[in-house]
Amino acid sequence: MDSTIFSPLLISLKVTLTATLFTFFLGILAAREVVKIKHLKGVLDGIFTLPMVLPPTVVGFFLLLLFGKNGLLGQFLAGVNLSVVFTWQGAVIAAAVVAFPLMYRTTRGAFEQMDQTYIYAARTLGLSEFTIFWKIILPSCWPGIAAGTILAFARALGEFGATTMLAGNIPGKTQTMSLAIYSAMQGNNQDKVYYWVGIIMCISFVTIVLMNYWTGYQERLMRKRG
Repeated sequence: MDSTIFSPLLISLKVTLTATLFTFFLGILAAREVVKIKHLKGVLDGIFTLPMVLPPTVVGFFLLLLFGKNGLLGQFLAGVNLSVVFTWQGAVIAAAVVAFPLMYRTTRGAFEQMDQTYIYAARTLGLSEFTIFWKIILPSCWPGIAAGTILAFARALGEFGATTMLAGNIPGKTQTMSLAIYSAMQGNNQDKVYYWVGIIMCISFVTIVLMNYWTGYQERLMRKRG
């Protein structure tokens, strides 16, 4: 059996997990800062949400402009002998950018719906903003944060357009399952198409089921504590 037959699955998991890790922290940070500020909130929200409404190929085009050899970040990376174009790291960047809005908006919604009396009470007790965030806000908003993380994972797993533009479709290097499906369709290989479609559908379905179970469990747990 060809040793590379599972490479799209392995590449997809590596890219998706790495992208989700970055998206998790960046999404929480962005959501927290947007909730806190009073000015330019609409502008920042528009910027952070833009990758969700733009066609993925347009997102990939802008990433290629940014990270290409003539781009601002591309020139900087070239100066230290690095490049993300046509690499799995480029696929991570594309997946993270496209998945980021889901993490950001879900987390922001959780922050905005939190009962602010807990925060006011904590400040009255003299707790620092850092302690309030890590000890009160995050635990209280965890169901929403977990839901955002799982949605971001599922979106990163299925990313296609931006990945094609920035990382290309290189078998064994940047070819994810979505790209493998596209290549199989181009080659009229129906068996391979069904194979990868089945795998990606199973992973996505299990991910959504886990999200529903986890958020439901957390909500029941919080109601018991309340």
